[in-house]
Amino acid sequence: MGLLKTKFHSVFRPELLHLLTTALRLLVGWHFFYEGLAKALMPNWSAAGYLMSSHWLLADFFHWIAAHPGILKLVNVINIYGLMFIGLLLILGFLIRPAAIFGAGLIVLYYIANPPLAGFLGEATGEGHYLIINKNLIELTLLIFFAVLPGATGYGINRLLQRRRSEPQAAVTPDYGKRETLKNLVGVPVLGALGLAVLQKRKWESFEEEHLVSEKSRLNAATGASPRGLYFASLQELKGKVPCGRIGNLEVSRLICGGNLISGYSHSRDLIYVSPLVKGYFTDDKVIETLNLCEACGINTAIIRVDNNTLRLIKKYRHRGGKIQWIAQCKITENDFTSDANAAVDHGAVGAYLHGGVCDEMVAAGKLELLARALNHIKTRGVLAGMAAHQLQVIIAAERAGLNPDFYMKTLNSGNYWTAGPKLPKPDHWVPEPHRIVEPELLDPDQDNIWEVTPRQTIEFMKSVKKPWIAYKVLGAGAIHPGEGLPYVFENGA
Repeated sequence: MGLLKTKFHSVFRPELLHLLTTALRLLVGWHFFYEGLAKALMPNWSAAGYLMSSHWLLADFFHWIAAHPGILKLVNVINIYGLMFIGLLLILGFLIRPAAIFGAGLIVLYYIANPPLAGFLGEATGEGHYLIINKNLIELTLLIFFAVLPGATGYGINRLLQRRRSEPQAAVTPDYGKRETLKNLVGVPVLGALGLAVLQKRKWESFEEEHLVSEKSRLNAATGASPRGLYFASLQELKGKVPCGRIGNLEVSRLICGGNLISGYSHSRDLIYVSPLVKGYFTDDKVIETLNLCEACGINTAIIRVDNNTLRLIKKYRHRGGKIQWIAQCKITENDFTSDANAAVDHGAVGAYLHGGVCDEMVAAGKLELLARALNHIKTRGVLAGMAAHQLQVIIAAERAGLNPDFYMKTLNSGNYWTAGPKLPKPDHWVPEPHRIVEPELLDPDQDNIWEVTPRQTIEFMKSVKKPWIAYKVLGAGAIHPGEGLPYVFENGA
């Protein structure tokens, strides 16, 4: 260590070295302390999302942490208070070497969890783009630098204590002693400035909430990203994993991740701006983050359409270690009923089904033979074959014609939301008889506000179907609360 000290002093003037080291240490310490404090002040902050997005070294270990609430809670505490404590020591210049070593250890784990390597989540963030080198690696280098420096390099409590031990009191003039003490306590006003900055920031955020969100006249029009009172659930609140059922030999979670949002299409009722908004929000990284969160909740299956963007995203997701199995939504025409299915299977799909709108049109046009050929082709590719429908008549026709898919998909929800339109009056003792006649139960079926106009008849007919079936559009584009919509379909056979 003495040799290292001599080298540094031969290259730098001692005063310049102390000033530069102090400035760098204060910057890193400020960042560490505020990172921890910001997490502590954030309701329900959790490292779960970051851990679940890991698909490099130690990925299984990080996923294991995220999947165990007790361990995750401990990791969250270590993150928050570890960052704050390390930052505090660096700012004060006290126990610099232990603080730098532990800080470097945290940074190494952050880097490994999401490295800025080609194709990984850490390559692009909300603050910029990286390739191999990012701010974590830069701070890691500085922390190693602090750890190997002599303990009294730079101004701080370490240097103050060392000088008091090494210099006889008689050799230190009063003025020199005061100046040295003030220099070595430079971290104290920096902490004060940090505290003041945090208070100002919190004061402004409170002002925004009070004056821009909470006015009584604006309560019904609050559109901010984080309006007052908005609650976000966290993985720590999971009471269990999503249960699974079976389709053929495939184990499928009873809650499935839908893919319209990923492809930029949205059943949004009469809100015409939603699809462009979805396309802007669901970047590649947001899609992969969403799928990772689904995995953490026990959702093991996603239904996603086949297009070039989807195939690209699926490949990228697999490259990052994603494990959700894919059932592909396929469109067919009279001239081509194989391309989508082939592309899906070639990219790892475990099943494929015929698009609901296409099946509606084909059945209405009497083209059941084309549906049968498409289903048979999917089966020849060695994956599950299904068909979807918005209209109950499609399922009835498929059953009567013996098309024999491995599974069905059918829209189902209660229709208990205002844009679904009024329910058509029925006799007091009306009983659905879908095997005899299918009649609308809700007014105006030809609109985008509703895709299930025969809920009671659907439930009744599907009782007689011997194949598994998946219900979709179960929340009416978000109009029905999950606490009502999900039990409704599960209790009625889906």
